[in-house]
Amino acid sequence: MDEREILPRGACWLTPYLTVTDAEHSLDFYERAFGFGRGNTMAAPDGRTVHAEMSYQGRTVVMFAPEGAWSPMKTPAHCGCESSIVLYVYCADVDVLARRARAAGAIVLAEPEEMFWGDRIARLQDSDGYLWTFATRVGEFDPKKMPSTC
Repeated sequence: MDEREILPRGACWLTPYLTVTDAEHSLDFYERAFGFGRGNTMAAPDGRTVHAEMSYQGRTVVMFAPEGAWSPMKTPAHCGCESSIVLYVYCADVDVLARRARAAGAIVLAEPEEMFWGDRIARLQDSDGYLWTFATRVGEFDPKKMPSTC
């Protein structure tokens, strides 16, 4: 079987499924902050969005549901814990994206900087406490630039 027979159109092999506080807020935030596009959504009988998908560069990049929609899970911000994963996304210009995300309300944890593995990255946090790293490829891995603490 090839990819077209297994994956829905635009899907990735791995797509994070997040729990968010409010799906409509997250749809708006991820669109304004990160440039993600709205995909399929499902509404409960009361009209509240209980499932949402968002795409980036033609592929589904994240799916989410609000707290309580399908499970008792909470966002990192509401469970009182730090997110144990970082979502790493490549983009065309990390400096532009970091400015856009800040203007949309993201917390910039680390301003864009070049890393020894060849990416220029910015680290961000959304209002639900999820950690995001956006990266632009700017070079190749340079072991001479690797910190001694690695």
